[in-house]
Amino acid sequence: MSGVEVLVAVVIAVGLAGILVPVLPGGSLLVGAAVLGWSVWQGSALAWVVFAIAAVLLMTGVIVKYAVPGRRLKDAGVPFSTQLVGGVVGIVGFFVVPVVGLVLGFVLGVFLAELRRLRDAHAAWSSTKHALRAAGLSILIELAAGVLATVTWVAGVVAT
Repeated sequence: MSGVEVLVAVVIAVGLAGILVPVLPGGSLLVGAAVLGWSVWQGSALAWVVFAIAAVLLMTGVIVKYAVPGRRLKDAGVPFSTQLVGGVVGIVGFFVVPVVGLVLGFVLGVFLAELRRLRDAHAAWSSTKHALRAAGLSILIELAAGVLATVTWVAGVVAT
């Protein structure tokens, strides 16, 4: 394994960690950029096929990570406006409380938006739990796509 491949592996690992613990946004983007860098460095047709497969997997993961949890939230009666408030408060929380602020802000934002909408703490908490499950599912979907792209890259490294 060359130094470039080790560097690519490290960047991919950081990207996968960024998906699990959203400290750095764009975990899938990091994984894709690392595989792209390796493909450019390799320059072979196989390397470009590996990149194409990895890119399709990552793009599919990004699309599905929003579509499936969003549909589940819609089915549970949690409106998009609540998700938006949770996202905005989560982003603010990310800067106010390092590392865990994103999750705390998201939970607080969803709960407060639903409490305002429903005027019932129990029902608001139930909606918040639905939103948390959807967020967890979203992370798992993106992680699965990232791992599949990583496996594709490893297969390409072994094959070259």
